[in-house]
Amino acid sequence: MKYTFHLRKPKSEKETLILFSCYFNDEKKKFVYSTQKSILPIHWDFENKCPRKTGKNTSYNKVDIAKKLRDFEDAFHLIKSRSELGDLIFNSSVLKEHFDKVFHRAITASSFFEIYDKFTDEKIKRKSWKRSTVKRYFNIKNILLEFEKVKKYKLTFGKINKTFYTEFTDFCYEYRDHCTNTFSRNVGLFKTFMFWATKNNFNFNHDFMDFEKPKKIITKQEALSLEQIKILHESEPKDEIHERAKDLFVFQCLTGMRYCELKLVNKRNVFNNIFMLKEDKDPTKPERDVPLTKIALDILEKYNYTLPLKSNQKQNDSIKDIIKFCGFDYDVEYTRIKGVEQETIVKSFNERISTHTARRTFVTIMRNNGASDKTIMSITGHTDIKTFNMYHQVNNNNRIDAVNKVFDL
Repeated sequence: MKYTFHLRKPKSEKETLILFSCYFNDEKKKFVYSTQKSILPIHWDFENKCPRKTGKNTSYNKVDIAKKLRDFEDAFHLIKSRSELGDLIFNSSVLKEHFDKVFHRAITASSFFEIYDKFTDEKIKRKSWKRSTVKRYFNIKNILLEFEKVKKYKLTFGKINKTFYTEFTDFCYEYRDHCTNTFSRNVGLFKTFMFWATKNNFNFNHDFMDFEKPKKIITKQEALSLEQIKILHESEPKDEIHERAKDLFVFQCLTGMRYCELKLVNKRNVFNNIFMLKEDKDPTKPERDVPLTKIALDILEKYNYTLPLKSNQKQNDSIKDIIKFCGFDYDVEYTRIKGVEQETIVKSFNERISTHTARRTFVTIMRNNGASDKTIMSITGHTDIKTFNMYHQVNNNNRIDAVNKVFDL
């Protein structure tokens, strides 16, 4: 590979920067790097690509400039020879990081995470993300830091390559015990950061674009039946904490609302037994009209239209206890998938229940009773039919009824 030195502004009457450049055929990219040395164009030997050595048009600091250019030549040959020995892949990103280190322009080895912090800081200050999204990106950073420690793989942009993807995949599936859907989400978030870093000229390595984001898999989730909701609603909790948790869960089952949306409930937005909900997850969406059944209204009146919320995790813990208290602690099977590996797991029904089960329950019961998808989606706020379909859980009773209607002659 050939390299050269040239002037940024060869026709300038003032001093201009001397630039190092070369071309990477595989990337179809010209690499340009500032030497941080300047010279008057009349002092530059355009034929030999170096400062003039003799004559009246020579620079007073030609020796210093020539030495700096030799340093660049030496640094280039060193990193290239290392690549030829098979120590690393030679590309524009690797060359930049090498030059940064040799010429003391690197932000240090932690630059990858400093740039990551710039990325998250920008998104937060611009109000581009919801709180849940911020948490996801903070979580990815923690996962990457843990990956570095466990795999002893120091992250730099130049090392985000096929080897990284292989090791990261193994780390997520084996060490972190992630399933395919979790891994897919994390790869997607990581690539979003890498695209941002590339767009903002922090990264020049495009290997990440080839990282495969596994397709999300629809796995069996649990949903309560209408009869189970009735039993739950009529149950007598053992204490006030469980009673409040029960009421919140039942209210969700009857409205299809997300747990995070319950904080938006107030008397001002209830008209004619309909709660007018302004989308919290996506403010650009129009208001949703959520019909309120008698039980849902009774729960609102019980708490004077201010629902007794607690953290999502504490609510999940309470729900599991309440579902078990009601006798719904029978074993259920579900499948956990990692890549092409599939594992069948047996767990107690109540342990599979969370706040999100209520939203899934609402969709399932409404669909099973003939409500149109358009009607249900207008209440839940879903706009993507593929995502919406993941909420509908078909149980054995539905299957038996469907077969009997056709074949019970």
